[in-house]
Amino acid sequence: MGQTRQSVVINTPPERVWAAIRDFHDPSWAPNVIQNLEAVGSAGGAEIGAKRILNGAFHETLLTLDDAQMTFTYSIDDGPSPVSKDDVDNYVGVVTVSGAEEGGTLVEWSSSWDRNDEAGHDFCSPIYVALLNDMKATLE
Repeated sequence: MGQTRQSVVINTPPERVWAAIRDFHDPSWAPNVIQNLEAVGSAGGAEIGAKRILNGAFHETLLTLDDAQMTFTYSIDDGPSPVSKDDVDNYVGVVTVSGAEEGGTLVEWSSSWDRNDEAGHDFCSPIYVALLNDMKATLE
């Protein structure tokens, strides 16, 4: 099983971070990484089953959204190689927001998938780092 995990501490209260990132259709917290988002279907960005296409390449579905725990999960249904539907199975990403020990907010972004383990990790890890860094820069 392939997997990757990154995290960042943001000097902002967890509730503010969660409010900014919980809408699956609003990537305004990552303006330097996500250039465009196409909402697909009628589900809103906070509804299970919401679908989106990021940067014309990543087809994703919101699987869970838990406001009390400040976490959501999503699948990548298709995308560029090495995370295309031909390259990986069961791709699930998890984003969790919580209070950081040193104050502020800890955001953890992880994912796991079957097949193409190393290539998937090498591809996804720097994307998550860029997303988290953009989130920090935007929300602090």
